[in-house]
Amino acid sequence: MKNYLNFETEIKDIETEIEKLKDPYNQTGLSEVDTQKISETQNELDEKLKIIYSNLDPWQITMVARHEDRPKSKFFIDNLFEDFIPLSGDRHYGDDKSVLTGFAKFNSHSVLVIGQEKGDDLDSRIERNFGMMRPEGYRKTIRLMELADKFNIPVISFIDTPGAYPGVGAEERGQAEAIAKSIECCMKLKVPTIAIIIGEGGSGGAIALASSNKVIMLENAIYSVISPEGCATILWRDPKKMLDAAKAMKLSAKDLLDFKIIDEIIPEPLGGAHRDRNLMLQNLKNSINKNLDDFKLMSPEEIFNNRKNKFLRIGRNKGFINNLDDLSSFKIKSSNFYQIFKFKKTLILGIGFALIILAILMYFL
Repeated sequence: MKNYLNFETEIKDIETEIEKLKDPYNQTGLSEVDTQKISETQNELDEKLKIIYSNLDPWQITMVARHEDRPKSKFFIDNLFEDFIPLSGDRHYGDDKSVLTGFAKFNSHSVLVIGQEKGDDLDSRIERNFGMMRPEGYRKTIRLMELADKFNIPVISFIDTPGAYPGVGAEERGQAEAIAKSIECCMKLKVPTIAIIIGEGGSGGAIALASSNKVIMLENAIYSVISPEGCATILWRDPKKMLDAAKAMKLSAKDLLDFKIIDEIIPEPLGGAHRDRNLMLQNLKNSINKNLDDFKLMSPEEIFNNRKNKFLRIGRNKGFINNLDDLSSFKIKSSNFYQIFKFKKTLILGIGFALIILAILMYFL
């Protein structure tokens, strides 16, 4: 049974009509399929999907990103990679079911795959904790990322979480410290890292794994510091103002690409990723392939600096820095203003030194 969002009422009606046309024996008086009518109705459906999905507001995009039928990390891992070997445990406390990790083959090359998994039904969602990772989950990913770094294996992460788990037990076991360590680990790796936000990228729970060389988003995914409901509750004490919050937060892929927080948007099939999973798989595979190729000729040090410079550039104006592509040294590069200031400083020092010599000569003469 298909699940529809509240702005998809017309789409639901048209698809119901198509289903009836495909099964005429459920309708009195009909005994054959009207293929022409089906084709016309299908064209009407495509046009309606195009109109609706080309004008989604930020809150509607949020709803699509959270859609029950949207493909999850496990689907992508099962269909994009070969010989996936799941690995478990953080070697400190236990195993976190909300994140799938393991080594696999992509186009015959070894990769480390990390996927935040929400689950597909109620039982699996409870088992996966709705994709909200606990400290042991982050420590598991740290352990495997360090292992991948040691053997020069690229890391591919699928991000889909409302945020890190806020429970008392998680806080007692060091949730904030685990997230910080995960970000630190991501930043210091010297292998290519790609983070793909496939649904909901929420708060530190997402950025703990998305501090990567390439941050990619599916067209209808979201990426934000807090959920729209949480933001509305804090700012206006009214969670019903989530549309205003979603607009202000600029959480859509298009907005984030404009701000250069992400590097690429992967187009989704018309009506969302859940409507044509095979096409979504192909688009995602092409993107991963292209981005991995970009790093083939780069040295480990260049990969490391590429990632560091990427995050140092976010939100920066050029200012006194000539080359924003090389910020890894943390040194201010020479600019015209700096050169003038340096020249004036030298001139003043020279005049001062000459005056001192003149004063000494006049004293002795």
